[in-house]
Amino acid sequence: MRIAIVWNPSKTEKGALEAGLADAVGESPVEVAWWETTEEDPGQGVAAAALAGGAELLVVAGGDGTVRAVAEHLADVSADVKMAIIPLGTGNLFARNLDVPIDDVPAAFVRAIAGEARTVDVGWVEVESTAGSERHGFVVMVGFGIDAHMIAETDDALKDKAGWLAYVESLGRALSASDVIPFTIAADDEPARNAEAHTFLVANCGTLQGGVTLLPEADPADGELDYLLLSAEGLAQWMGTLKTMMWDNGLKRLIGKSDDVTDTDSLEHGRASSVTVTLPEPRAFEIDGEEVGETTAFTVTIQPSAIRVR
Repeated sequence: MRIAIVWNPSKTEKGALEAGLADAVGESPVEVAWWETTEEDPGQGVAAAALAGGAELLVVAGGDGTVRAVAEHLADVSADVKMAIIPLGTGNLFARNLDVPIDDVPAAFVRAIAGEARTVDVGWVEVESTAGSERHGFVVMVGFGIDAHMIAETDDALKDKAGWLAYVESLGRALSASDVIPFTIAADDEPARNAEAHTFLVANCGTLQGGVTLLPEADPADGELDYLLLSAEGLAQWMGTLKTMMWDNGLKRLIGKSDDVTDTDSLEHGRASSVTVTLPEPRAFEIDGEEVGETTAFTVTIQPSAIRVR
């Protein structure tokens, strides 16, 4: 087997990955090529080089940003190669949604080497900003609001020490920066409609850190996008919204007491193959946990069965 390992050197040392790989393959004959990401090339370029080198399995060792960059390239060129993940980031959201072992490099390598590959969708977003238009792929979610502000406000040094819990520290500042605003949304072929929210997310996956299910019907292999509008303000609305998210759309569905997704006055879910949003003012925007600047409009589409992931 010809394995290409795309790894982010800011997340771990090569020796730790080599040890985990050795535990996983044992005496099996493998041919391994190592491709290191850089700030200038977070994954797309090295993924292209790995494919040109004849890789049969492309293992991504890094966080959600590295995984997104590699998946973006594989989907863009419709690569006929299997992908696997060694999660080393703060959130590792895509890996969590695919049940890849977290904080266990040898176990993740076992999954990478011997796991069954499944087809997974990749989302694409066209983002408009003052700098122009950009197109990005994503595997988890995109949007504006609390999450984008929280990412922008999070201290990097604290994130290195505390992991995803560092985002909690920035939550208060994110809440104060996230005002409810009017905007327009058009899903699929429906006419554009007016909406109001402080947070709007379009997702390929629905589970966050700590096992919180934000979008309960999101499935990375169903060929559809799930979206969420959140407009809760004040203690009473937030308590009601959290109850709906954690109980009605979380535990209640998990234990089989409900199959429906509950909406409220401050919480709305939807599903579509494409979603277009136009904003009256620039808002901070995030792609798979990375704040990418401000946007005034964006269009999200889905590429079904775009990649194969173990």
